[in-house]
Amino acid sequence: MFVRSVFSSYYRLLTGASLAFAVFALTGCNEKAAENADPGRPVLVATVHYEAETPERSFVGTIKPRIEADMGFRVTGKVAKRLVEVGQTVDVDQPLATLDEVDLKLQAEQAEAEFRAATGVLAQAAAAEQRAKDLKAKGWTTDAALDSAKAAGDEARARLNRAERSVELTKNSLSYATLVADTRGVVTATMIEPGQVVAAGQASIRVARLGEKEAVVAIPETLLARARSGVATVTLWSDAKKSYAARLREVAPQADPATRTYLAKFSLPDADEAVSLGMTATLTLADKASERVAKLPLSALYSQGGDPSLYIVDDKGDIALKPVKVKAYESNNVVISGGVDDGAKVVALGVQKLDPSQKVRVVSSLSF
Repeated sequence: MFVRSVFSSYYRLLTGASLAFAVFALTGCNEKAAENADPGRPVLVATVHYEAETPERSFVGTIKPRIEADMGFRVTGKVAKRLVEVGQTVDVDQPLATLDEVDLKLQAEQAEAEFRAATGVLAQAAAAEQRAKDLKAKGWTTDAALDSAKAAGDEARARLNRAERSVELTKNSLSYATLVADTRGVVTATMIEPGQVVAAGQASIRVARLGEKEAVVAIPETLLARARSGVATVTLWSDAKKSYAARLREVAPQADPATRTYLAKFSLPDADEAVSLGMTATLTLADKASERVAKLPLSALYSQGGDPSLYIVDDKGDIALKPVKVKAYESNNVVISGGVDDGAKVVALGVQKLDPSQKVRVVSSLSF
C-alpha cells in the first residue's frame, strides 16, 4: 500500500515537470517567432539627388565647318575635266577641275604677236627720234619735226607697255583654266560637270576647311543670355559618353521668321577626328555659378518647433534625424541645399509617427 502511494506521487511529479518544460519551450518559440514576424515598420523612401538649381537645357545641332567656300574659275570657258568627288580630301594647290584651253592659248599667242609688233614699232620710232635730235642739233630740221618724232616715240613706248601687260594677262588667264584648292579641306559639293560652260566666278566646287569645326544650333530668345554667359558642352549622338567644350562664336542678328529662334554657332577648339562634318550633336547649356540643390517630397520634412530635418535610412533599417538647409518651398516639394549627402535615402511619408530608436523596412509601395 505504501509502495503504491510513493509511485503515484512520483508519477504526478514527473507529469507536472513535463508540462512545465513544454510550456517553457512553447513560450520561447513564440517569442522567437514574434521577433521574426516583426522586422520593422514599413516606410517609403526617396533618394537625394543634387543638381544645378537652374536646370540645364539641351539643343540638337549639326557639326559644320567654320569656313566653307564655293570655289569657281576666274575666266569663262568650257569644263574639260572635274578631278575631285564629294567627300574627297584635298591639299593646297591640288587641281580640282580644268577648262578647255584652246581659246585661252590663242589669246596668249595674239598677245605675244602684238608685243613683238610693238617692239618693232618702238625701235623704228626711237631711231627716228634720235635722228631728229641730231638734225636739230646741227640746225637742219625744225622744232615741229623734232616734236613729232618725240610724240611717235612716246606712243610706241606706251604701245609696248600695253602689249607687255596684255601678255601677262593672257598668261594669268591660261593659268586660271585650272581650278586649284587654296587650302586643305574636304569637298562637300560639286556644281559642275565636264562639257558645261561656266562663267567667271560661277560656283563650281565647294570646299570645307578641316581646321576648325563648330556646332550650329537654334536658340530661343529666352535663352540668349545663357548662351552668351553660360557654359556649353557638346556630345555626339555617335558617342554620347564623350563631351567637348564649346564656345559661342556667333549669334544671328535676326530671328528666323518661321521658328522665332536665333541661329548660334559654337566653336569646338578640342574637336578631334571623331567629330566629322554633318554629324548630329547635342549642345548643353548651363549657368557658370549655379547652386546645387535637391528636390524632395514635402511630406519627407520633419519639423517639431526646431530646424527642418529628414529621417535618413541606412542599409540595416536604422533611422537617424538630420537637420537640412531649406532653399525654398514649392507646392508639393521642398528644395534643400545641404545637410544630407547625395544618394542618401530619406523617409518620404509618415515621418511624424517615427522614432529614431525603431527599425524600419523599406518598401516600394504601401497598401492598407
